[in-house]
Amino acid sequence: MNEALPDVPEVRVVGLPQLTSGFDLVERLDLPMHLKVHGPLEPMGGEQLARLAERVALRGRGGAGFPFHKKLRAVAESAIKRGVRPVVVVNGSEDEPACRKDTVLINRAPHLILDGALLCAEALGARTLVVGVTRESTQRSMEAALAERGLNNGRRSALRARVQRNPVRMVTGAAASLIRSIDGGPAIPPGRKTSASRSGVGGAPTLLSNAETFAQLAIAARIGPERYGNTGLYDEPGTVLLTVSGAVARPMVIEVPTGVPLRYVLQLAGAPPVPQGVLTGGYHGKWLDAATAGEAVVSRGSLDAVGGSLGAGAILPIGQETCPLGESLRVAQWLAEESAGQCGPCYLGLPAAARGMADILNGGGPAALEALKQVARNVKRRGACSHPDGSAMFLESTVKAFTDDLAAHVLGNGCGRPVQGVLPLYEGGGTPTGVPGGGAAREGGPSRQRIHVDWTLCRGHGLCADILPEVFQLGADGFPTVAQAEVPRYAEAKALRAVRRCPALALRIEEDNRAAQPPARGDLPVLSPGRGRRALGR
Repeated sequence: MNEALPDVPEVRVVGLPQLTSGFDLVERLDLPMHLKVHGPLEPMGGEQLARLAERVALRGRGGAGFPFHKKLRAVAESAIKRGVRPVVVVNGSEDEPACRKDTVLINRAPHLILDGALLCAEALGARTLVVGVTRESTQRSMEAALAERGLNNGRRSALRARVQRNPVRMVTGAAASLIRSIDGGPAIPPGRKTSASRSGVGGAPTLLSNAETFAQLAIAARIGPERYGNTGLYDEPGTVLLTVSGAVARPMVIEVPTGVPLRYVLQLAGAPPVPQGVLTGGYHGKWLDAATAGEAVVSRGSLDAVGGSLGAGAILPIGQETCPLGESLRVAQWLAEESAGQCGPCYLGLPAAARGMADILNGGGPAALEALKQVARNVKRRGACSHPDGSAMFLESTVKAFTDDLAAHVLGNGCGRPVQGVLPLYEGGGTPTGVPGGGAAREGGPSRQRIHVDWTLCRGHGLCADILPEVFQLGADGFPTVAQAEVPRYAEAKALRAVRRCPALALRIEEDNRAAQPPARGDLPVLSPGRGRRALGR
């Protein structure tokens, strides 16, 4: 069983280290040690810096993979056109349970990240630098690094630099969420899509990228594009940081040159010789089967070509002894919980998709499979951020990758394997868990509560259906169509709110003692017949 990843897991390197240089000497490179290892760094002009990023084909390492030189030029052009100083933001909000590469960099090599960020700030004429983090360890390390450079609160520099600490949540890492929090709002997407390069922090053009991107820029600026290009593939030079977890003996962050076989990376971490599947790119990524993973190499282009995804650099194999659909259900339920709850695709679509997956696993048949596919299609390209799109991609990849297991569950009595919980997750509130059926693993399933309608009091106001659409639907007469129903754990707070706000006091919540019994089939939640399909529009 896979335990929760620590903030700083074991770090390995294949070939010569670049980002991880000095890690064999000290646990954390303070400023003097950083300069001894990497040497000084001279400022560069804006166009010179953009040409460097273009020559080394630097792309964002946070998942989207947008060309960094285009982002840099867009910010510069917008700042010149508007006559305002831009802002530089380092996104260290690494909140996916399977990712630790940025966290490792911030904890162990914070000055390498600051080198890249300060290069950009100097080139753009920015006077504000913000580093977004979500963990106590990363906050401490980055604040210490700013103090070592005399940049804390801008006391000894024209540049004002600070650390922005946000809650540990999947949507916190979205660029729009981080910008909104820096401006004093909640760390959730604002509901409208705007380009940070045009209007970001305080309405100013903002250069925002993740921690590894700025560190890679600092390496390229020191050694030059020729030496940088001597490592890795011709069209994707340099190294990448990967977080390898799941069914492995040694979860780790590993720096590898692009072009290294994926199977070699898995062997280093102690993955099964023939994994049942390998999740590439993390929980917004895609599954590869064992044969495909054995032929793939580590690069964005290679993984895309074989149906995988580099994404944020998370690699998670699973063994033959666990149910892959059950493992994916746990992730789907967690993704539904991580919704900001402010748009339909997240608020309704992702919980419905998780229930659809549970319905498949509990004998829902072909109708449940079609319903799940329909929900996944419906949530894409309709959300306030990329969370619904990434979650839908994960679900669609699961259905495509594990066809034999899917057939066993849809057409038979299941695959017969338990769910071992090898994919790391967080419980609500940011507490990590690797325990199957614990915390987040059951949040999408039935709770120990049932909600009841007292027909002698109900007056058909319909407020319950507005607050708790997962449970209540109104019939043609305007009254709820059910007298009692199980409450999914993710909706317990809403159920309580529905009880409190019912104008006729017609609702009540009671404990469901049946939920205390262990669910059948490998710790999967058992839904009442038709319940999941009705929530999916069936």
